[in-house]
Amino acid sequence: MTRILITGAGGMLGRDLQTALADRAVTALADRAVTAATRTDVDITDADAAASAVAGHDVVVNCAAYTAVDAAEGDEEAAHLINATGAENLARASALHGARLIQVSTDYVFAGNATTPYAEDAPLAPVSAYGRTKADGERLARAAHPDGTIIVRTAWLYGEHGPNFAATMLKLAADRETLTVVDDQRGQPTWTADLAAQLVRLIDSPITSGVFHGTASGETTWFGFARAVFEEAGLDPDRVQPTDSASFVRPAPRPAYSVLAHSAWAENGLAPPRDWRAALHDAWRGGVFSSVASGSRPPLR
Repeated sequence: MTRILITGAGGMLGRDLQTALADRAVTALADRAVTAATRTDVDITDADAAASAVAGHDVVVNCAAYTAVDAAEGDEEAAHLINATGAENLARASALHGARLIQVSTDYVFAGNATTPYAEDAPLAPVSAYGRTKADGERLARAAHPDGTIIVRTAWLYGEHGPNFAATMLKLAADRETLTVVDDQRGQPTWTADLAAQLVRLIDSPITSGVFHGTASGETTWFGFARAVFEEAGLDPDRVQPTDSASFVRPAPRPAYSVLAHSAWAENGLAPPRDWRAALHDAWRGGVFSSVASGSRPPLR
């Protein structure tokens, strides 16, 4: 029996991870038990609470995070408490109870000024409060449990169970004839269901430590992503117009380049994440955006 604890289980990724684990249990592995803990169930910023929650588990997947990127600029202490101290508490607890920790991190740990995909061992150089707190979470978790912490960095997430860029584009499409979207930030749109599947592969593997990039393969801009969403919805992609980041100034700087490399998957005998466009197509076909598409969804094709 593999006993798995998911913290942050009420979020978009946490909910898809529960589904992925349940599906695998039916089709492949029945000998697993999952504890899904929301932030009201477990306060990971409390060391004693974290230790108590981890006890009796073999794998901990930390999906809990302070993700309000702009708000973190004015409240870095609160973000650090969840993203860094919380990760350290879970790592210490995992070391104490002999569990593996999978710590979900972010592309924001990098400066975002590269021109080629960031390798897993690229130096951390965050330029925002959110990025600094997530980078500290990586460092503290690995220091507390060096032989049992796996870091999985992801970015540009979308899915069924939470607010996200793709859903926002569909909502705006119902009210506006044209939209302007930045075309000078590059990244990898990542379906949370696909990331959940990659996390399950790690859980099922004998891997105990390392760094993996859990973004989709390929790359595009927010503008390209928005046009693809319109295409899947059967809408005219020319309604999406390009602009630059100067038109959308925000408190936290956004990485201009958030493309991550995926070599660690193959090096450990695991399949890398699939292409972002194929994933978006399947997400649409699966009805992920049906609640916001307002009937615009065409027949399956």
